[in-house]
Order: sequence, then C-alpha cells, then structure tokens
Amino acid sequence: MTAQPAAMVIGLTGGIAAGKTAVSRRFEALGVPVYDADVAARAVIEPGTPGLAAIVEAFGAEALDHSGRLDRAAMRRRVFNDAATRSSLEAIIHPRVRQWLHDRAHAETAAYCLLAIPLLAENIAHYRWIDRVLLVDVPESLQIERLLARDGIDEALAKRMVAQQATRSERLALADDVIVNDGDEATLDHLVAALHRRYLALAGDKPL
Repeated sequence: MTAQPAAMVIGLTGGIAAGKTAVSRRFEALGVPVYDADVAARAVIEPGTPGLAAIVEAFGAEALDHSGRLDRAAMRRRVFNDAATRSSLEAIIHPRVRQWLHDRAHAETAAYCLLAIPLLAENIAHYRWIDRVLLVDVPESLQIERLLARDGIDEALAKRMVAQQATRSERLALADDVIVNDGDEATLDHLVAALHRRYLALAGDKPL
C-alpha cells in the first residue's frame, strides 16, 4: 500500500476526548469527504466478511451474538485482561481497517479528504502514504475533565485511559497542523474554515 492517491490525504487524529468528531463534522459540513477508522472497524467485520470469518476461526462461534454479528460485549470481556487475546483480535481487525481507509482514499476524486484515525501516532508506520497530519490538541487536564463529564467515570480511570495512548508530545511531534480545541464552537468553526482554505490551496499544488 505505497502508491499515492490523487486526492490530498489528511490524517486527522488526537487524544481521547480532544474533540476529533467535532472537527471532522465541521469538515464534512464544508463538503470534505471524511473516512473514519471507527466506521471501518465495524464495516470490516460485518456478517459475511472475511474479517468476521477470521474472528470466528480464531475465537470460536461464541464470539458471535444471536444475530450472527460480533458479540462486542463478550469480546471486550475476553480481551480486557488478556493481552495475547487482544493482540490476536487486533491482528485480524487492524490490517483490514488500514486497507479499508487506503482503498477509499485512493478512490477519492475530491481535492482532499480526511482519514479520522484516533491512534495514528501509535500506527504511523502504516500510514506513510498520507500527505499531512492534523492534530486536535487539548491539555491532558481538559481531556480528563471531558471524560469525567462525558462518560461518568472516576478520575483514576480517566487518567488511565489517557495514559494508554501516545503522549501529547508524541502527537505534537507528528503533526503538520494543529487545532487547539480548548475554546468555544465559534472559534472551532473559524479554525476549521481557515484550514479548509489552506488545504484547498495545497491540494491545488499537489502533483498528480
């Protein structure tokens, strides 16, 4: 997966509760195609897909619910405290997610598109073909505050969730562009609109 797509490809990433969805929705409202790794992760294990068949082969029919879909709650319980099982599941899903994103980016005819990839910093070696990285950045204290409000969890768990991801400094080192999402919605609208204009200009200069 090394050939460059015709459209300029922006990898959109950020830590948990940074506001990636709020940013991606604003780009979508401007007509920008957005392909989401979370959507891909569901699509590649739909009933009838090779991905789901591989999961059943690896984990047995008990990995499925009564409708023949992946029993996500059961699998979460199985992988929660079992790193080997989690790695086996990820080895099935993650390459298929990368291929799904790759195929859509390479078929895109718009000036540019976004790939929303929460764990891009952790997996950048697999995405060397993207053109730029856009980071939605917030201080860790704000991530924790938002997690407490959003998920109703305690502070200790929120801190563990943040710690499980790449560090803020690692994400910043990777980024070509940064949106600091610590203000109001009007500010976010302005920041996205400005980047949209910049990306359209850059895409016009991209050699085909």
